[in-house]
Amino acid sequence: MIHALLALALQAAPADPCQVDNRAMMDLGYHAFDQDPEGGWRELARRPGCEARAADLIRDHRSYAQGRMSILYWHEGQMRAGLDQTGEAIRLFEQSRKPDDQFGWNPYVDATIAFLRGDRGALTAARERLAALPKPADFEERTLPNGFRLSWPPNLQVVDGLVRCFGRPYSEAYGGAPECRGEAAPR
Repeated sequence: MIHALLALALQAAPADPCQVDNRAMMDLGYHAFDQDPEGGWRELARRPGCEARAADLIRDHRSYAQGRMSILYWHEGQMRAGLDQTGEAIRLFEQSRKPDDQFGWNPYVDATIAFLRGDRGALTAARERLAALPKPADFEERTLPNGFRLSWPPNLQVVDGLVRCFGRPYSEAYGGAPECRGEAAPR
């Protein structure tokens, strides 16, 4: 009788919506893990309630790969910021800085950290540094196959959203709210 009840309970237990094959995720190459909009950590992050698990998966992949891939620090930091883990997000963002930055990455990092710290003056100053970057002669504005628009300077539209929605949660200001992206709010 006990075995029958246990078997029934196990059948009725809901599957963990955040379950992934950790080994398979760790074996993914960088692009498949980080850049595929339909796979890797991004697929897990889109599942409701799985954001923290996705952040942990990025952390684990970074450790497993044993490489300093600054974008993985950044993406984990974004997940942590969206979970209101501000201190950890800032620590991770700081580790994403690039020593030879020619494309405005570090001002973008500075702006995001200033936003999370609630420092409007530092946010505005970082935005101005980013906006003032001279456009390289060989830079070509274009839309990538994943729909992402490459424009100069990179990430300025994101920083403008942080400025427009200063004081709101990161998840809204980063792009969750139409007015933060510069779009009219739905009526």
